[in-house]
Amino acid sequence: MTRKILVVDDTRNVQVLLSDFLSGQDFEVLTASDGREALEVFHAAGPDLILLDIMMPTLDGYQFISQLRRISSVPVIMITAKQQEADIIHGFDLGADDYITKPFRLRELLVRMRAVLRRTAPKEADAPRLAVGDLSLDRGKHEVRRGDQVVDLTPLEFQVLETLMQSAGQVVRRADLCMRLMENGYSGSEATLKIHIRNLRLKLEDDLGQPQYIETVFGVGYRFMEAA
Repeated sequence: MTRKILVVDDTRNVQVLLSDFLSGQDFEVLTASDGREALEVFHAAGPDLILLDIMMPTLDGYQFISQLRRISSVPVIMITAKQQEADIIHGFDLGADDYITKPFRLRELLVRMRAVLRRTAPKEADAPRLAVGDLSLDRGKHEVRRGDQVVDLTPLEFQVLETLMQSAGQVVRRADLCMRLMENGYSGSEATLKIHIRNLRLKLEDDLGQPQYIETVFGVGYRFMEAA
């Protein structure tokens, strides 16, 4: 089945470059020049993945993804010239699945796209669950619950939490977590990992000063606590 990719960028040359390259990789490519047009294309065509520029007129990338996440969990990869950590954090907080900075290599972008599509593909209905204390993770539904309450996680946050829960009670080294992310096509930097740990804690913990779930083992990594 041919996957539909929506390229959202206000630079015509970028649209043409990505359209030509991705069409040659057997993707169907749709384009939009700003967030408002992208929402119209999204509703009309239902893309499988969105490549999203940030700095655009009318409705920028941040505004677009904020509106998109109210109605859809379709994966989004930010393509941006912004390299400040605060900008990257903001994109992840709004629900982006990955990011790549301009200028970028087309082959690297392709690897990231395939990894995101693979990670966000529907899982088998009988996929196993993980449960530690009052927290449960269902791989099949791609769902996390704290008690009866669903915890809304991005695919990257889900990946990090799954890795930690699989080794509950044991320390998972930062390097191993970074490698796990890289194996699935995501940025494997420690700075990016810290962003996802921070976001997980904000969504899971009642008191960040006394974590119940994710403990920092200084100089080593993180541990998901069995007694949570």
